[in-house]
Amino acid sequence: MTFLALDIGNTRLKWAAYDAARPGATLLAQGAEFLENIDRLADGPWDELAPPASMLGCVVAGEGVKRRVQEQMEQMAQWDISPNWVVATESEAGLTNGYDFPTRLGADRWIAMIGAHHRMLAQGPARPMVVVMVGTAVTVEAVDASGRFLGGMILPGHGIMLRALESGTAGLHVPTGEVREFPTNTSDALTSGGTYAIAGAVERMVQHVRQHCGAEPKCIMTGGAAWKMAPSMSVPFELVDSLIFDGLLEIVSARARARQA
Repeated sequence: MTFLALDIGNTRLKWAAYDAARPGATLLAQGAEFLENIDRLADGPWDELAPPASMLGCVVAGEGVKRRVQEQMEQMAQWDISPNWVVATESEAGLTNGYDFPTRLGADRWIAMIGAHHRMLAQGPARPMVVVMVGTAVTVEAVDASGRFLGGMILPGHGIMLRALESGTAGLHVPTGEVREFPTNTSDALTSGGTYAIAGAVERMVQHVRQHCGAEPKCIMTGGAAWKMAPSMSVPFELVDSLIFDGLLEIVSARARARQA
């Protein structure tokens, strides 16, 4: 009974088909489409998929994009599934939500933390975590060893930083440069500034968690632009491409167990 996981971000839709709705399931197929191309899914990559028995998704791109994806699912005549979308709650799959208003926490942030928490537990004793997603926006989350979300930071990604500087600074239209310790041209200065701003936010959160929890946190990084940050990080971290999908598998499995209880 195959399972379809969807991750609809601000720029791309990523999908993955698994042989079962459980953690550790075998990946059967996966793909990604820019949001402007999602109306081609039914006649394109999804047309070759075995009909999934269930699906669960994460969407941060807004209701309009979600409706377009659901329309693509409806065009799949052989599919007999209802769309289900994760919304952050007070607790789920072993994680407790410490946000002031739990349902206002971004679904992608919530799902990524759930995936990271279970990944950490599978690797060894429980410990606090810093979970970083680097995409159109950057989020830096703190989770204690018991699985309680303590809070997190949001900052602009590389692209937003550069566009903000271009729109607010006369004559500043330069190509993307390289990350340098001591930039000596404007392109490198912009790229280095954005990269080290993100790295600095991660480093500061690691310090906060270390002081608050009295233990060294595990840092996990994900997101489409995470690989760009890897060479510039000064704290140890694990790069995990599938963190949202991992979280979705944990959630669907936890919900199934709850129904059986």
